[in-house]
Amino acid sequence: MSSSFSVPFSLKLANLLLRPVSGSRRDPDRAFDRILAKAGQAEGDEEFTDGFRFLMRGWAGDEHLTPVGWQSAQSHVRRHLTNRARVQRLIAEHPEIEQEPIERPVFVVGLPRTATTLTHNVLSISDDHRCPLLWELVAPDLYASEQRRRKAIASTRRWVDGINLLAPRFRDIHPMTAEGPEECTFVLPHVLVPLSQARIPEYQAWHYERDFVADYRHLKQVYQVLQYGRPRRRWVLKSPMHTEHLTALRTVFPDATIVWTHRDPATVVASFCSLVEQGMIGTLSPLDLHELGAQWLELLHHLVRRGMAARAAIPREALVDAPYSWLGTDPATGAPKLYDAIGAHWTDADAARLPGITARPKGSRPHRYDLARYGLTRADVESVFADYNALREEVDRA
Repeated sequence: MSSSFSVPFSLKLANLLLRPVSGSRRDPDRAFDRILAKAGQAEGDEEFTDGFRFLMRGWAGDEHLTPVGWQSAQSHVRRHLTNRARVQRLIAEHPEIEQEPIERPVFVVGLPRTATTLTHNVLSISDDHRCPLLWELVAPDLYASEQRRRKAIASTRRWVDGINLLAPRFRDIHPMTAEGPEECTFVLPHVLVPLSQARIPEYQAWHYERDFVADYRHLKQVYQVLQYGRPRRRWVLKSPMHTEHLTALRTVFPDATIVWTHRDPATVVASFCSLVEQGMIGTLSPLDLHELGAQWLELLHHLVRRGMAARAAIPREALVDAPYSWLGTDPATGAPKLYDAIGAHWTDADAARLPGITARPKGSRPHRYDLARYGLTRADVESVFADYNALREEVDRA
């Protein structure tokens, strides 16, 4: 089934304008070499960069990729390589950065669309907590001068504006602001994000077999850079993609507290497929929504299956299960409960800030979605997620 969603005029125009320069897709290695030459590469960092070369080859191979899709691929690879080179350079110049302690961080995990963002935002309220902001994740740096800081924020604002222009429904589903808390996905290498932009089966298979410890070491270095020379507060971090890598995460962050959010997977799959559609509608043409549904049903099942397998090794005191009702239904009651569960103090000042965090963004429209649009039924989802549903029911009863 092809998408029946109306393609925004801005997106049609962007694809038209980018068509003359999309010929580099025919030689992805050459395009990659140009990006790498400009980004720079630390000596001995070939394994990191080779992973992105492999990704770019696969991305270029999707026959339905649009000019916007190819531009997105290059931007994704460019951002990761540039940030990696900058982080490695800063550590070489200031070796003490790697001595920065990232103590007792909180990681919000769980299937996407289970209120992970809301949970992260609520935890960001506290003055004792430190959440990475989108502009910091897009280009992590020391930002020694106010001028460089303002320039980075302005650049990120333009980037967000561009996303909202090309995919106006995206802001209704996952609103982003340059100066708001965002997830680790922007700096964690080799996650599933490219599969929400193109069909890259060889990358998906490679991803499944990958050891992610090195990726989490890079993630830690990013937060050490962002902490260096600044007041130390407890980091609160988030990404649904962490769910399939909990063993690697805890190898690098052994004292982490894991907050696992839960929600009905049939709702999750429908909502997330709708989100992915908003990204893919500009990067693939035609877009097969039933293929999208089948792929992400499998990917999300793999994600939660890996997470459930890792749960047994997590000390009970380091794992907080947060049902959707805590914040999705009654945040005034659920927020203090969440803070207590991670050993944090909920204050009157936090309570006063809560309504501003939980309110729907001004001007946004309700997000509506339907499994059938993606060729799926509730029975399809429930049969795949039977073990997870049993866990979720235990959480709801607790």
